[in-house]
Amino acid sequence: MLGTGLLHGLKVTARNLVGSFHDPARMVTTQYPEERTRLPENYRNFPFLLGDDPADPLGTLRCVACQICEKECPPQCIYIVMERDEKGKAQKRPKVFDIDLSVCMSCQICVEVCPFDAIKMDQEFEIATADRFTGLLRHKEDLARSNAYYHQLHPTEAAAVDAALAEQKARQAAAKAAKAPAPAAAPPAPPAVPPTPLPPAAPAP
Repeated sequence: MLGTGLLHGLKVTARNLVGSFHDPARMVTTQYPEERTRLPENYRNFPFLLGDDPADPLGTLRCVACQICEKECPPQCIYIVMERDEKGKAQKRPKVFDIDLSVCMSCQICVEVCPFDAIKMDQEFEIATADRFTGLLRHKEDLARSNAYYHQLHPTEAAAVDAALAEQKARQAAAKAAKAPAPAAAPPAPPAVPPTPLPPAAPAP
């Protein structure tokens, strides 16, 4: 019948309106920005880089600059340059790690393809700026966050990641111990030599 969908929608609206009088907790207005509503754990916005040391997340980044996230990013908003020493040898850490948040679509593909759990999704959304060129360009210094920060945002996911990393380290340690050479056996002791018997004493004159 024509208008059935409209009537169904009005029914849902009326049911929620009546229910709100019996349960005021269902209809609560947050007085933003004085009050802040805690975001759900699975909410995601833009990426950040994960470091292990709470005191120095930038110096302990898990990222090894493998550039997988840069290659897999659909809008190509990630730019990475690996750090090298004076001889040109790769150091397996990013010298440059930039994300253009004005292009990022929050698809989380960079998180899914990272083999080192080095990039996660933040919940920061108050990033509006009047600078249309560099205001939303984040460098690695701006992206670095500690593992404790990650646990605050996504406690269930962070606990699972930590458990998986601990299990991986345990397996690597066991494999390394199995490949270690066995200690050399001590050389066998020489056979015991029986004492030489003394000649009989000469008779007294």
